[in-house]
Amino acid sequence: MTKPIVIIGAGFGGLSAAIRLRARGWPVVVLEAGDQAGGRGRVFERDGHSFDAGPTVITAPYLIEELFNLLGRNLDDYVDLVPVDPFYRVRFHDGGHFDYTQDEERLLPQIKDINPRDVDGYLAMAEHSKRIFEIGYEQLAHVPFDSVMDMIRVAPHMMRLGNYKSVYSMVASYIKDERLRQVFTFQPLLIGGNPFTASSIYLLIHWLERKWGVWFPKGGTHALVKAMVQVLAEVDVPVHMNSPVEEILVSNGKATGVRLENGEVIEASHVVSNADPSFTYGQLIKSEHRSKHSDRRVKNVRQSMGLFVGYFGAEGDYNDDVMHHEILLGPRYKGLLNDIFNRRVLTDDFSLYLHQPTRTDPSLAPEGKSSFYVLSPVPNQKSGIDWDQEGEAYFDRILEHLEGRLMPGLRDRITTKFHVTPRYFEEELRTPDGAGFGPEPTLTQSAWFRYHNRSEDVEGLFFVGAGTHPGAGVPGVISSAKVLDRVVPDPKLAIPLPSQVLGRVAK
Repeated sequence: MTKPIVIIGAGFGGLSAAIRLRARGWPVVVLEAGDQAGGRGRVFERDGHSFDAGPTVITAPYLIEELFNLLGRNLDDYVDLVPVDPFYRVRFHDGGHFDYTQDEERLLPQIKDINPRDVDGYLAMAEHSKRIFEIGYEQLAHVPFDSVMDMIRVAPHMMRLGNYKSVYSMVASYIKDERLRQVFTFQPLLIGGNPFTASSIYLLIHWLERKWGVWFPKGGTHALVKAMVQVLAEVDVPVHMNSPVEEILVSNGKATGVRLENGEVIEASHVVSNADPSFTYGQLIKSEHRSKHSDRRVKNVRQSMGLFVGYFGAEGDYNDDVMHHEILLGPRYKGLLNDIFNRRVLTDDFSLYLHQPTRTDPSLAPEGKSSFYVLSPVPNQKSGIDWDQEGEAYFDRILEHLEGRLMPGLRDRITTKFHVTPRYFEEELRTPDGAGFGPEPTLTQSAWFRYHNRSEDVEGLFFVGAGTHPGAGVPGVISSAKVLDRVVPDPKLAIPLPSQVLGRVAK
């Protein structure tokens, strides 16, 4: 009998890997440490409000549709994805705003109003973004970077596209107005990158959003997680909650199974870790099975910034004032990011991402109320910030800022509130340094320089998720599972899908 592939973690990466491997005939078992699936994409339920804990922006929906199609399903039968327009309303500190949208006919007049000379610059930048997308995403996001030769082969393309430059530097070469530079460079923050140091390869995010738009699942992002768990159950893939893995078992250099914290051993043909690779190497694999190279990488990897996320419910709605996605820029840009990423200090000012899902789906709050999520990039746990001391006061300052700038009377209308800090990411999600997105996406931590999808130390151990190639963000995480098609062998004895599924696939 074919031993199953054991997948550690039921985040988007682990669930996507389970679907792809099951579609190829592998028996699969998914083990999740927490009490619900989703990883960063779990859900918090409070006083009748539903709050997505993490990802709230869905791009490249075809990747999710593809997963369901592999199992003979249609995504539309499980989840209703609706477009978000504008993608984001970007609010400048001086009071103006910019609606970031897919429609060039609406983009260009806004650019012209701010700086007419930047219209041509934007068009040239968008074309450059498209060329980066065609190489960096369409050709490379789903393929492994196992050897340095893989990097050498693409290096000439990266040089021609200027990927040695930062996102900010590349955009600034086309666009001169500082407000517009901020509009078109904040995107790396969505995957844990500093626009001033993240490689301009991540400018592809602009074209990815232009190409496929920004979407939101009715029921919240966690509705996608629940749909993936449901479809896995339909093809005989169990997803076990409250099952933290203590050790990946290795014999003669090969992964042979896992030991849970309760002592239970599960044998496996292969192991796929959706846990952070630094955590996997550092905590789940005994030292005798790790190379000095891996130990050095774990020690030296630079993790992304931390996240402070506040969740709150309020009486009434703010639909006339607040879009589904809002970016509230502070008085500083480069200086603030330097404080977060390099100096690692908590500042008095901040830039915020505000999410109002009830604008699109009122069912996420009790009748007559609204649900909100406000995110502030902050230093990761290497800062030494005592969040027990700072957390509540920091949240109060954010709410005061929102009330004064955008949401009059907010604090008197709040009915429930709570927050998470980098401590949550470190302790609950087992992310080194409490990083929000795994290793920071700099040029020297991307592609071949990032943790590989196939372990270099342990045969039969593979990685998916934000920490491995191609990186963080829902499209990157799902694409990391797609890489497994090229690195995990086919089963010697395929386990067929249930007959009703096979019939749909055949069609």
